[in-house]
Amino acid sequence: MEENIMICNCKQVSKSDIASALHSLTEFKDVLGAFEEVQFITKCSTGCGGCHDKVLDVISELMMG
Repeated sequence: MEENIMICNCKQVSKSDIASALHSLTEFKDVLGAFEEVQFITKCSTGCGGCHDKVLDVISELMMG
């Protein structure tokens, strides 16, 4: 997946924005916990919510390396 691909159109959050938010976290407990932190930092999936699964997929992909 391209780094600059838009994941959340409502809040204009790209894959690289999500990666940056993940890298700012001090620890990873689980995907859902990371999702909440990324959501707080980027505001992704707080508009229509249609990108929820895409955001989770990106977080999972990035956490699995």
